[in-house]
Amino acid sequence: MFSAALFFGFYNSSSILQYVVIERSVVYREKFARMYAPCSYALAQVLIEIPYIFIQVISFTAITYPMVGFYWTGYKVFWYTYSMFCTLLYLTYFGMLMVSVTPNYPVAAIILTAFFNVFYLFSGFLIPEPQIPTWWKWLYYLNPTSWTLKGMLVSQYGDIVQNTLVFGKNITVTGFLTEYFTFHHHDLPIIAIMLVLYPIVFAWLFVFFISKLHFQKR
Repeated sequence: MFSAALFFGFYNSSSILQYVVIERSVVYREKFARMYAPCSYALAQVLIEIPYIFIQVISFTAITYPMVGFYWTGYKVFWYTYSMFCTLLYLTYFGMLMVSVTPNYPVAAIILTAFFNVFYLFSGFLIPEPQIPTWWKWLYYLNPTSWTLKGMLVSQYGDIVQNTLVFGKNITVTGFLTEYFTFHHHDLPIIAIMLVLYPIVFAWLFVFFISKLHFQKR
């Protein structure tokens, strides 16, 4: 579940780089000709991604949700769709942000790949939050993919009190999430706010930097 979400998001983030780079040269030309403000282009670029990503998420959910065998309740389907939608949004906007602060496509791709490693390593999946060294936990809480993992696991399994065998120990599903990941079902409102906050911040930064920075040399 988590790997599919990140792979999908990383693909979106990487594939959008070349298009934003090409369109940025058009922005420079139109800005010089005083045809329209760069922020108008940037805002349009941000908004046009929303319906496209929404269609992606609906298609993805329709295929993966019954395939994995999640619980068929409107509440859990909504949270799965919401988590995926926000994840694809903030990763797509993050790719656009990397273009706005770098001079060309190769530099943007290299920096983006470096961030992908951080997103994956500090997501709380390979190394859960209790096992992360104290001096690195700030990066875990700042990492957007850690909130994606929380949103998906807590919404799907945070209220399941059935017993299961984990690491040779008989424990409830809820107890395992709390003990191993420190995930709590009552944190869902905070998770919802954080998931929607990241795309807003990344989109605003993209609009700001595409308007202020200029990398064209001719």
